[in-house]
Amino acid sequence: MSDLAAPLMPSSWRWRRMLPWALLVLLLGVVQTLLLGLTLRYEHSRAQERTDAAATAAAIDVRQVFARDLQSLQALLWNEPDLAQWRRDAADLLRERRELLRIEWRSEDNTLEAVVESPYRGKLFSRLPRGALALDSEAACASAMRLTVPAWSRSYFVPQAGGLGVEVIDVCLPITGAEGPRGVMAATLALSATIEAAVSPEVARSHELSFVEGDGTRLARAGLPRGAGVYRAERLVDVPGTTLALRLDSAGRGPRLIPNLATSLVLGLSLALTAVVALLVRDVRRRAEAEARLGEELALRRAMEDSLVTGLRARDLAGRITYVNPALCAMVGFSAEQLVGHATPAYWPPEMRADYEARQVHRMSEGVPPNESRDGYETTFMRANGERFPVLIFEAPLIGADGRQSGWMSAVLDISAQRRVEELSRLQQEQLQATARLATVGEMASLLSHELNQPLAAIASYASGSLNLIADEMPASTGPNLAMIREATQRIAEQAARAGRVIKSVHDFVRRREHSREPVDCDELVEGVLPLVRLQARKSATRIELALGWPPPRAVCDRTMVEQVLLNLTRNAIQAMEAQPPAQRVVSVSARADRAWVHISVSDRGPGIAPEVAARLFTPFFTTKSEGMGLGLSLCRTVIEQHGGALVFETLPSDDGAGIAGTRFTFTLPRAAAGTVSGPPDERADAALAAAQNAPAGSPGTAGRAAQALS
Repeated sequence: MSDLAAPLMPSSWRWRRMLPWALLVLLLGVVQTLLLGLTLRYEHSRAQERTDAAATAAAIDVRQVFARDLQSLQALLWNEPDLAQWRRDAADLLRERRELLRIEWRSEDNTLEAVVESPYRGKLFSRLPRGALALDSEAACASAMRLTVPAWSRSYFVPQAGGLGVEVIDVCLPITGAEGPRGVMAATLALSATIEAAVSPEVARSHELSFVEGDGTRLARAGLPRGAGVYRAERLVDVPGTTLALRLDSAGRGPRLIPNLATSLVLGLSLALTAVVALLVRDVRRRAEAEARLGEELALRRAMEDSLVTGLRARDLAGRITYVNPALCAMVGFSAEQLVGHATPAYWPPEMRADYEARQVHRMSEGVPPNESRDGYETTFMRANGERFPVLIFEAPLIGADGRQSGWMSAVLDISAQRRVEELSRLQQEQLQATARLATVGEMASLLSHELNQPLAAIASYASGSLNLIADEMPASTGPNLAMIREATQRIAEQAARAGRVIKSVHDFVRRREHSREPVDCDELVEGVLPLVRLQARKSATRIELALGWPPPRAVCDRTMVEQVLLNLTRNAIQAMEAQPPAQRVVSVSARADRAWVHISVSDRGPGIAPEVAARLFTPFFTTKSEGMGLGLSLCRTVIEQHGGALVFETLPSDDGAGIAGTRFTFTLPRAAAGTVSGPPDERADAALAAAQNAPAGSPGTAGRAAQALS
């Protein structure tokens, strides 16, 4: 037995010694096998996740390309272009977008009116006519015209030369105008070119992208490599009217058997570290999940803050700005770097800075009243260009995670547009009130014209009767007094008749009747108002200078109404110089003509018109005179505009250019046709010159024709 047991001991001992190693190797093999399996599965999952993410991004990019092309096509229909302009714009768009192959303009009955082809390839429908492949397109266009929204057709195959072809899709946009529907515009897009335009080069170098049917049939492809068929992902691209399936096939094959041998050996042989690593992995995974959630929350919050049109501002307890959102930066025109960290912001107007600093100190110490936190308070900010604008601020305490107040949070609203609307409403209300007052003035003018016509007619009749009695009872040579009485009586009759014409013209003006227009010499217009102007000029020691030219210009106008305009402008000129020295009180009346218009100007040497007055000078009921009604210049402009002309004014600079030398009002009237002046010009000129030389200093006569100075 001893002889038999001796040789068995080494064999048994070797077996017992090898057993732990065998078990260890077996355990290592199991661990390594499991580790490799997990690693391969992990690598496979990561590759599939990358493919899924790339497919999602590619689908989003394709949608964006479709949306961009649709927006560009809609831009072709802005402003209702004609066909020539539409062709030019469509050709420019086709040169810019390679995925667009063809754009058609169709009438309401789907008749093809205009076509623009892409310059990068031949005619699309060269092998088959358009009508043979228009079923899906016509259905989409009918839907677009019925619903008045863009509609996409189903994709279809268009054969090309050489046995090739292209898979395309049509989009139809309704064409509407001011009169209603005008037709429909159809654009054809190549699906493969759309993928190439949408997908980034990185994705195209490592993936095969294609549009597929529901049964997996490939319609169009893009990308440099061929897909290996291991990692695939499909995403739906929804467009109005149809749905496209986008397939992403990665060129990568399955993961290698041992992606990282050193890591596998270390992990397999380090059983003691496996648990630690597992714990670390779990901790890292949890931390990554927490960071991902935190990142998503921060991204969501940042997106919300960036999308707001309301300005947000955070300040610490010392009043320094710690945060501003893009809306506030866009509102004030300063960048975040220019605002953050400053207790005195750049958007505070310099003239209000002291008040704002005092208010900030008070708010930092006392807090914000509850009513202001709820209703806000108004203040004024300054933009980077110096513009002041009103804002409405809502402010509340900023509470940290520990429950302590760390500062103040403010929401800032730009209410300048609201203020403009309120100001516009106020101006419209004033205009309505002015219109009501003008209507009242019109009623009063009608009433006064009716009541004053009879007394004026009686005055004219008495004056005419007095002239007849003087002519019958007293000879003309009885003395200068009788001549003056006769002339005064004649003036009474003339002014009474003129007053009647004025009342009739005002009555017709108020009732918007057609005025009588006749050719009138400018000197006759001036002489008609010169006696009344001279009376006021003598009271204020004002000289009147005339420069009417010879022959004087001849205008077509309502004589009475234009005389009223001249009278109003000359009286205003005389009143404007009341504060000037007597030597400078000069009113100049001039006239000139061009081919179609007669320009009549009234100038003074007063202090000019202030800018704030000039802005409202022709506004009804606006006046700078204590006894004025504010209707003179407004009615003057209305009268001139009814003649087809314009009434403007300008400030005259002094000789040295450093001051103001007066104001000139100029209005235009239609010029009378050539040949309407009666009498030979030479005889009229001689008569006017003789009358000017022989007339006394105070008589009106024909001094206007001679263009001499009157005082």
